[in-house]
Amino acid sequence: MNSLNSEAFTLFGQHILWSDMVGNLFGLAALALGWRRSIWTWPVQFLAGLILFGAFFGHLTGSAGKQAVVMLVAAYGWWQWQRGKGQSEDGHISVRFATWRERGAMVAAAAAGTVAVALLFKAYPTLSWDPWPDAYIFVGTIVAMYAQARGMVEFWFAWLLVDLVGVPLNFANGYAFSGFVYVIYGALVLWGMRDWWLRSRKDARPVLEGAPA
Repeated sequence: MNSLNSEAFTLFGQHILWSDMVGNLFGLAALALGWRRSIWTWPVQFLAGLILFGAFFGHLTGSAGKQAVVMLVAAYGWWQWQRGKGQSEDGHISVRFATWRERGAMVAAAAAGTVAVALLFKAYPTLSWDPWPDAYIFVGTIVAMYAQARGMVEFWFAWLLVDLVGVPLNFANGYAFSGFVYVIYGALVLWGMRDWWLRSRKDARPVLEGAPA
């Protein structure tokens, strides 16, 4: 991973690392595939996590740990979407809005998880130089991916909230390409949110008796 951690080029005075650039390009592709409800979003996301794990390992242990969890959730998402294939009219997974109970559970998990991870980062300062925002992004990413795995439209809202903190934090950490990509994530999130929102209404329509499936 030494060659991947070398500098690729400089952009607007920011040093762009190969690992940062390649990993986030895969992450961007994974988000686009998620928008299209392609099951390949998960292996691509796993690969992005693997590359970024190599980028962070050794000097930003907390960020490396986040990528390890991302890879585990990507494996869970692959399993969930394999089970859910063919549920919608076009042969992909069907999407829906979460119930109020599910929303409450995700918000509670995000809040409790952020506090727990931030306290862990504060107890071990080598894990993160900025515990609270790093914990927020860490836990928010996992919650977003979980919602995506379950086909919930709220997945996009969670990603948008992560982006609001992720952009400045990545620039501050010296991962400029991650910051630029998070800006593009924001645009994709808005388009994906609209698409899944409309799709959820279509997938929720009852099938009339005698009508073709």
